[in-house]
Amino acid sequence: MSYEKVEQAKDRVIGRKQTLKALHARLIKELYVANDADPRIKQEVVGAAIDTDVAVVYVDSMKRLGKACGIEVGAATVALRK
Repeated sequence: MSYEKVEQAKDRVIGRKQTLKALHARLIKELYVANDADPRIKQEVVGAAIDTDVAVVYVDSMKRLGKACGIEVGAATVALRK
């Protein structure tokens, strides 16, 4: 279900750096984090999501998360804009 929601989303933010910017600007309603991502990345982004009261959804694979976004590489994080 989670991958399908990411695929269908019209306005998403892909990657750690852009996700953190959008979280701090309070533009995000939901965050997707791959369980196989680097633990430091997960900790940083999830911490920012908690600070801004954004729901965090964990998915299994960076590769599948990237594919759901239509990119050829894995994605550690994907955020859906409000």
